[in-house]
Amino acid sequence: MASDQEKDLTDPDRADSTAPLPTPATANGRDGLAALLARPARALIALDFDGTLAPIVPDPEKARAHPDALPALTALAPKVAAVAVITGRPADVAVRYGGFAGVPGLEHLVVLGHYGAERWDAVRGEVTAPDPHPGVAAVRAELPGILEANGAATGTWTEDKGHAVAVHTRRAADPQGTFEALRNPLADLAVRNGLIVEPGRMVLELRPPGMDKGVALSEYVRELGAECVLYAGDDLGDLPAYAAVDKLRSDGTPGLLVCSGSEEVTELSERADVVVDGPAGVVRLLRAIADAAG
Repeated sequence: MASDQEKDLTDPDRADSTAPLPTPATANGRDGLAALLARPARALIALDFDGTLAPIVPDPEKARAHPDALPALTALAPKVAAVAVITGRPADVAVRYGGFAGVPGLEHLVVLGHYGAERWDAVRGEVTAPDPHPGVAAVRAELPGILEANGAATGTWTEDKGHAVAVHTRRAADPQGTFEALRNPLADLAVRNGLIVEPGRMVLELRPPGMDKGVALSEYVRELGAECVLYAGDDLGDLPAYAAVDKLRSDGTPGLLVCSGSEEVTELSERADVVVDGPAGVVRLLRAIADAAG
């Protein structure tokens, strides 16, 4: 059950009002929030996209940022060192679905797509990216046969991300059963082609090793010289970023871990300093930080 503070942040009736900041559940989290508010201009705000800024929907192509996300980000971004959206999606897709391009006040925004393999920044307005791993093309060719052989040719949806391929089971007749049935076959397919499988909320993503949100976050913190970091996520793919924040905290850089809570994934809420109720709660937290940062 949400605390009174979490209810304040997630009450739909408070969407356009100032919500109080929550008290983080851990000492590290309280230190992280205090450091962020004391030195916002030296802080990095890092956010997952799907499930964190954008509600999860049955068709991933129809995902869009929460309607209050842009106002919250434009209120917060000028007050901090940078806002980074770290996502498994291609960077240009996250930019389109988020509506980030050409928005006044978001000059400090960077999108790290494909777990950091791609980068878009609001100042330059263009994506930089390396060539795709050759194993992705091989997986793309083999995948239809694998799905057919495992009775998953219908009801699943394959998302080609360029640098990765994801199989979504949310629209299958038995989403969880299909997800479990595909785990081992897709893991074998990934291994044969030098890739790994990243499980998520009714999705199995095949991507190159060494690409994860923890690496992307750590590298950007170093590049930026950030003295404090907030990371918000909702899914298993965000756990490496959580681990990166834990490492930064152990090395003396304050950090705050935020979970965009859901009933589908509990691993993040068990480790987070602050749990809010989905993207609406994340947006209200960002607005509250912007208001408190002065």
